[in-house]
Amino acid sequence: MPRRPAALLAVAAAAAALAGCGGSDAPPVDEACLSSPDRVEQALARAPAAVTLPSGTRLSDCVSRARTDADLQTTGLVLTRAADHLAGRAQAGDARAALALGYLVGAARRGAARTNGIHAELAHRVESAARVLAGAGAPAVEGALERGLRAGQATG
Repeated sequence: MPRRPAALLAVAAAAAALAGCGGSDAPPVDEACLSSPDRVEQALARAPAAVTLPSGTRLSDCVSRARTDADLQTTGLVLTRAADHLAGRAQAGDARAALALGYLVGAARRGAARTNGIHAELAHRVESAARVLAGAGAPAVEGALERGLRAGQATG
């Protein structure tokens, strides 16, 4: 009979530990993170100043708050589409698009760094869009990309 209270205590301790790891206290992903690449691009117009979505959510929070597979997939889709569109404009010589793309990459890195590693692939996919600009021979575009990257890592 003495084992029963000890077993109940062990089960209660395990349940408490799991509840603490479950992330139920974590805020949900902002709907704007999941809805449209256009919304993300509109917010990025403020870069290199701090960029937030209309609700005040930082882009890095879009990455770090994506906890479920569905949230990760949808957030990744929205952010990579925005990144791909910005990269296309930057390849055509649009330095503002390069700045916004750099900010998005920096913010994705910042958000992924605050997680246990499962968000690294999302950040990597956003970064892939910017790789086409590296060494492209357009100093203004490359400089803007770097300025945006630094700003996104600092305030994204």
